[in-house]
Amino acid sequence: MSTITKRELAIRITDQLGEQGYKITQQTVAEILQKLIDEMSDSLARGDSVVMRNFGTLEVREMKSKIGRNPKDPAKDVRIPARAVVKFKPGKELKEKVAATLPLIREKKP
Repeated sequence: MSTITKRELAIRITDQLGEQGYKITQQTVAEILQKLIDEMSDSLARGDSVVMRNFGTLEVREMKSKIGRNPKDPAKDVRIPARAVVKFKPGKELKEKVAATLPLIREKKP
């Protein structure tokens, strides 16, 4: 298993579309991916949810304030303020695809 970067994703999409007969450049695909990310980020920043059927839902939730510990001085309490965080809930198809990778994950462990 490896990490896929935005550039590698653009290359894969360009190649797949090329195989289907579409003439599109990697630069155009990269720009589309960036626009998608920008729109999703802007929507989340407004407090909206982003729903992509069969993939999942991104939504903004509030993390309540809490008391944490200073790792350098565990005796001292540190107040962690409330903040907004993005939560992801995977869709049914994504859950099923990921569940099928368990044997691969177990193979990779030393």
